[in-house]
Amino acid sequence: MDYNFKKTDTELFPYNRINAYRYAKRWALDRNPRFYDFEDLGGDCTNFASQVLYAGGCPMNYTKWTGWYYNNLNDRAAAWTGVEYLYKFLINNKGRGPVGRLCDIKEIEIGDIVQLNFEQDNIFNHSPVVVRIERPINPDNIFIAAHTDDRFDYRLSNYYYTDIRFIHIEGYRY
Repeated sequence: MDYNFKKTDTELFPYNRINAYRYAKRWALDRNPRFYDFEDLGGDCTNFASQVLYAGGCPMNYTKWTGWYYNNLNDRAAAWTGVEYLYKFLINNKGRGPVGRLCDIKEIEIGDIVQLNFEQDNIFNHSPVVVRIERPINPDNIFIAAHTDDRFDYRLSNYYYTDIRFIHIEGYRY
């Protein structure tokens, strides 16, 4: 008998949190030359978060206008580098690429994304990646990696923010 098991479009592959962590550790305080540094174009935090997701095994989604991909500075999706666009992509993605959901702080894991709003305008401005969690789970015990103001193993509670959201990466689709 031939047993050919095919993954369905709705089945998720596991996100490799170890590889995501390793990438974050290697590149948090440096820049991977494969990717443009957006620090002078509004910030590099979401570009870095996307690189971490990609390193964790998440394939790019080349859907025009609504995808998540990076080829070069002039050929990339808004979701690769924009805080709100990444959020919308992760939460709503029904196709190829990473899939996320809003979660409670207690559900956060290494490799997940935290988004911060620094002003009282309902617009999130920053996308650090979780690299360490201690108990009890609270902002003092969540440590992140980020670009723009480069950080690694930095306490989430060191940021001054007006709003916060946690995005748990559930896996990815091919």
